[in-house]
Amino acid sequence: MQKIGIIQTAFIGDVVLSTALLESLHAKYPNVKIDIIVRKGNEALFLHHPFIHNVIVWNKQQRKYANWIHVLQQLRAQQYDVLINVQRYAATGLWTAFSKAKIKIGFDKNPFSFLFTKKVKHQAMQPGLHEIQKNHALIQVLDKDIPLVKPKLYPSNADVDKVQSLQTQPYLCIAPASVWYTKQFPIEQWVIFLNSLDFVGHVYIIGGPGDQQIGNQIIEAVAANAKVKNKVFNVAGQFHFLSSAALQKGAVLNYVNDSAPMHFASAVNAPVVAIYCSTIPEFGYGPFSEHSFIVQTEKALACKPCGIHGKKTCPLAHFNCALTVQMQQLYAPLIQMNQH
Repeated sequence: MQKIGIIQTAFIGDVVLSTALLESLHAKYPNVKIDIIVRKGNEALFLHHPFIHNVIVWNKQQRKYANWIHVLQQLRAQQYDVLINVQRYAATGLWTAFSKAKIKIGFDKNPFSFLFTKKVKHQAMQPGLHEIQKNHALIQVLDKDIPLVKPKLYPSNADVDKVQSLQTQPYLCIAPASVWYTKQFPIEQWVIFLNSLDFVGHVYIIGGPGDQQIGNQIIEAVAANAKVKNKVFNVAGQFHFLSSAALQKGAVLNYVNDSAPMHFASAVNAPVVAIYCSTIPEFGYGPFSEHSFIVQTEKALACKPCGIHGKKTCPLAHFNCALTVQMQQLYAPLIQMNQH
């Protein structure tokens, strides 16, 4: 076996989790060339990645179907010994089926799995089974003894240098945004947390360019507190993925939602506090850093969880899963880390 391809064209958090496959395959087959196929925008994750031979990018935003054909042509030209499809959608299923790969592996929920060489049962809702374990089943088809290795990102020296000026004293990172409203710890809760925070050091609000606004709202809300306003900084949108991960790696703690920044923190083994509002860690997307803390309401709410992916609004219009989280739950991990 000389060449393996991995298809993961989902959102960035899922792609980060899929890096576990790269780690596991390289551990078992250190001389095999590994390619990864991702949607445009996520290729930046693999700059300087030591185990990736080639990144194939699908631009879905422009000429979607023409670019889909272009990706198929690239896959066929590679003639992989093994092509592994982590996705469960038709577009990637057709790529896999017509890829010319000798062995085609994917989940049984893909509508074109009947054309795969091997199909693996997708264990969607298995309590205690992490997403990286579900994905690992795909490569166990090759060898049951392939080790399960955690996801990992590789910030470069340049990435580290970009954030070095922010690391002159202890700091926290908070990532307040999420694609889904019901996964997002409310702004007013972040403000209460920051206004009563007993921490000597800076606090950096992180995220992508689209998260700058929520960062600004938090900054404006704490501006009246003289003790806080000069140590909270909005750096959302200032760093690309790997530089942001390098910043998270050096933090005393990273406060995140059940969203991509949680996986970024875990993939560089950064201490993380994961706040679950409408979702629960039992869905299989929990943090896996050495120092990981789960925070969620301690009240027994019949409506929680209300969905696996979150929703645009609280279905019952009260959002109690977020608003009943107590501030002491957020402070407790910081106390533990200071004692560590």
